[in-house]
Amino acid sequence: MLLAVSAAMNWQFGYSLGKTQFDSHVFGAASIAADGLKALLPFFIFAAWRNRNWSQALGGAALWAVCILYALTSALGFAALNRSDTTGGRTIQAEKYEDLRGQLHQITQQQAWLDKHRSVGMVEAEIDAAKQNVRWTTSEACVNATVKESREFCESYHKLQAELAAAKKDDVLQKQAEEIRGKLGTMDGRAAVKVADPQAAIISTLSGLDIAHVEVALTILVTLLVELGSSLGLYVSTSTWRINEGPRRPLPEPVKVVEIIPPAYQLPQQHQPQQQPAQLGAPKSDIEAYFGDRIRQDDGASVTALALYDNYCEWCEQSGRQPVGLPIFSRQLTDLGVQKAKIAGKIRYIGIRMTGSGDEEEGSEVAAIG
Repeated sequence: MLLAVSAAMNWQFGYSLGKTQFDSHVFGAASIAADGLKALLPFFIFAAWRNRNWSQALGGAALWAVCILYALTSALGFAALNRSDTTGGRTIQAEKYEDLRGQLHQITQQQAWLDKHRSVGMVEAEIDAAKQNVRWTTSEACVNATVKESREFCESYHKLQAELAAAKKDDVLQKQAEEIRGKLGTMDGRAAVKVADPQAAIISTLSGLDIAHVEVALTILVTLLVELGSSLGLYVSTSTWRINEGPRRPLPEPVKVVEIIPPAYQLPQQHQPQQQPAQLGAPKSDIEAYFGDRIRQDDGASVTALALYDNYCEWCEQSGRQPVGLPIFSRQLTDLGVQKAKIAGKIRYIGIRMTGSGDEEEGSEVAAIG
């Protein structure tokens, strides 16, 4: 899944580099190929390292570094852009939310400042009733109030007018407040958050670091998770599949062999191996057991050292034994009386052959040389 996410990030980054749609698809395909190569290269690098192919390991490491650097830059850009868009959108929402809350608070204050009043309908009805009073006519609609009774009537009339104005203003403010409350109700609850990036804010509070540094660190963390997980996760998760494999045959250890050139290939009777088959019937060690099981004396035959050692390792695997190194194997064979010589550039054990082996052809070859 991380590999798929990384490939999608690289595709988007590569697609944005093209001038035309065809160029964009070419760059996008190259980005996905580089991402797949990034995941496969660790297998080749560690295999070359294990086999001591230093040039292949170095070349693979250089190519892997280029691929992962390209993937890191594209993932960094993708993560930074998305985090910036997310926090920016959240900032706008929070500012809009705060503005609406401020407007609602102002409207509430204006309503509190208004004098106590009745509803518009009640005040208008009382005003209409006052206009039916005789003082309304004698004062010429409260324009020419000369007597005390007319002045008192006109004063109460003007108070009704003020109360009516306050009631109408309150109705307007109430409608505005209801409209703002409706907008607040349709907004996401996350808009009430006062900070644009709550995650970075809480980490900044706990660690004491600047919030800008925390946001950069979080962006890098997401990038490393995707890219390192996609590049090394496949190798790490599959490297344990070989845990149940049997023990591997140990590699032959380098050994210094002293060249011994016999005067003639045919050995005298006294130079034949001193160990007799009767003595090998009760082996005292793994080498003696192998010698009695797989080796036969033959004056006209010889076996190469590596072929005999490979046959010994095969015998150990079949019998459930742990093979010894090539130097120890060679030394113990010499202790059993088996002689070796360098013939035609190869180290050979003389006077023996492997039972059931195809090395008799080599023996006949050596006999012809002799």
